[in-house]
Amino acid sequence: MADQARVTSLEAIEAFRNQMILFRERAGRVLDEVTEHLARTRNWLEQDRATHWQHEIRRLQRELEQRQQELFSARLSAFRDTPLAEQVAVQRARQALESAQDRARRVRFWQQQFEPRVQPLARQIEKLRSHLNQDLARALAYLTEIHRTLAAYAELEPGSASLSRPAPEPPPAPATDPTSSGPSQP
Repeated sequence: MADQARVTSLEAIEAFRNQMILFRERAGRVLDEVTEHLARTRNWLEQDRATHWQHEIRRLQRELEQRQQELFSARLSAFRDTPLAEQVAVQRARQALESAQDRARRVRFWQQQFEPRVQPLARQIEKLRSHLNQDLARALAYLTEIHRTLAAYAELEPGSASLSRPAPEPPPAPATDPTSSGPSQP
């Protein structure tokens, strides 16, 4: 690996940094949308669908009872031999009720299955969000510092002082007392 980097364009570094910022913003919005979609789906499943099918089952039970009552009345009526229309109505009401009960069972099944199936994916989404918020933020700060350092370097005139630190000053010489002729004894 080379000891030196060969940078030919500060604008390329700045453009890359800007693209990283755009990526971070877009990815953050997408992750927010996915998180909101999961919350809406959970709410739809636990609140909306469960309530809907409970009401629908009650309504269809009342309808089935009404159709059965009509069939019973038609059978007791002396004017009709075979209450075929009422029998078909009872059959349809029974099928509609069974269908609603089946859907309610499916909703309960998915209420139980939703969290175990979605939770591992939701954790991965949060990990990605963490990378976007922390790691990309550090990378952007690093790119900003690189750009600043290289821009300062580019402004230096050839042959001027280098970017390295100035040589440290030599330590001060030990103070000598002109009246003493040698090391002092305690």
